[in-house]
Amino acid sequence: MLFNSLAYAIFLPLVLFLYYTLRHRQQNLLLLLASYIFYGFWDVRFLSLIFISTFVDYGVGLWLQHCDQTGRKNIKKLGVIISLATNLGILGFFKYFDFFVTSADSLLSTFGLSTSLPVLNIILPVGISFYTFQTLSYTLDIYRGKLKPTKNLIDFALFVGFFPQLVAGPIERAAHLLPQIQKHRVVSQDFFYKGLYLIIVGLVRKVVIADTAGAIVDTYFANPGNFSGIQLIIGLFLYGLQIYGDFAGYSNIARGSAYLLGFDLMRNFKHPYFSKSMTEFWRRWHISLSGWLRDYLYISLGGNRKGQVRTYANLMTTMLLGGLWHGANWNFVFWGFLHGFYLVVHKLYRQLLPLNHNQNGFFTRIKQGISLVFTLCLANFTWLFFRSTSIATTQKYLNGLANIKFEIPSSLVTLLFLTFLVLMIDIPQIIKENEFTFFKFPVFWKIIFTCAAILLLFFSGGGGKASFIYFQF
Repeated sequence: MLFNSLAYAIFLPLVLFLYYTLRHRQQNLLLLLASYIFYGFWDVRFLSLIFISTFVDYGVGLWLQHCDQTGRKNIKKLGVIISLATNLGILGFFKYFDFFVTSADSLLSTFGLSTSLPVLNIILPVGISFYTFQTLSYTLDIYRGKLKPTKNLIDFALFVGFFPQLVAGPIERAAHLLPQIQKHRVVSQDFFYKGLYLIIVGLVRKVVIADTAGAIVDTYFANPGNFSGIQLIIGLFLYGLQIYGDFAGYSNIARGSAYLLGFDLMRNFKHPYFSKSMTEFWRRWHISLSGWLRDYLYISLGGNRKGQVRTYANLMTTMLLGGLWHGANWNFVFWGFLHGFYLVVHKLYRQLLPLNHNQNGFFTRIKQGISLVFTLCLANFTWLFFRSTSIATTQKYLNGLANIKFEIPSSLVTLLFLTFLVLMIDIPQIIKENEFTFFKFPVFWKIIFTCAAILLLFFSGGGGKASFIYFQF
């Protein structure tokens, strides 16, 4: 069920109406049923995969606790192995089976070996990468002694399937979300208004900014050879706005919906295009995934504890797998490789030229401004390898970027307008270091901005027509 659809506009108020009339335990049952309806609205068959992950990790959590209580720590790893094998096995089969088969077939054919490896054309279940990582974190945290398992199956099932963040995150940790599920919740006036605000902002980011940019981006990537270098450069920056508006918009609506239910989900974006390095970019972009990869992959590989060379290798491995997490395609792997390379270079740069905190304020601001622009351009250029669906398209796009003609295409106007909208949302939050600084505006400006948002949504059209980009991951 899409957040930007009429179905969700009916579904959410109906759930809220019933939710506000029930007590805590009844609320959890309602939310669990609503979550399964929400997911099953797309394809009810794939609910079976959520059921498998839920029952396996619920049982593994209790098994790990039993091992600790009985002193049978020698077989404790068995539970983790079962969880990893089940969850990663399901993820690997549905998301990567065809990818690895076709890649192996292509590799063997280069050596003149004819193969007939089976391709199953498997449908990728929506949100599988997100809820798989979420439920895995539960098992791993219990194994590491950071979390106690819940004995209530309904509570755990709701943790896995909570509909606001089920399909595209944020990837919540059990230590943060489970206590909110287990306790009595009161939807305060503050939560209610914050929820409405985030939903409206999220819709503007998605419907007005992302979908408008996406219509032009699709044209450029359909046949890059038909456009000049200036147009293709604008296309990359438009895609940067599209994916930011699309994914941040989803996260805003997810968090807004959760606020209306009395839940406080983690923030997944903190103005990533205002980063002054790629390291900072990954602290601001898709924060829940960055944190997951750091805590469960990078640190498990050794982090920065085993020397510089091993640190760089761990960074590259983490980002390569992070790229592969996004999709079963070599373009995502290469995108992850580039980001790993950027992080390694930035670490080397910091070691060779450490920060000088006594530097003159004026020159520091100039340096920071240059770093911000450079990081912004680097991130948007690298989106080319994320957005492109084939090597041929990437080559055509790169060739087209060199075809510079001095012109002012109409798409530049769209880019400037959409950038203005992003800045209108982000700048006040950055200045006040407060995501909800809107509520401190004078009443007049609150009315103006609210009316402007509603008008933009009304005249932009397209609501419910465009799916979210991260649904494919």
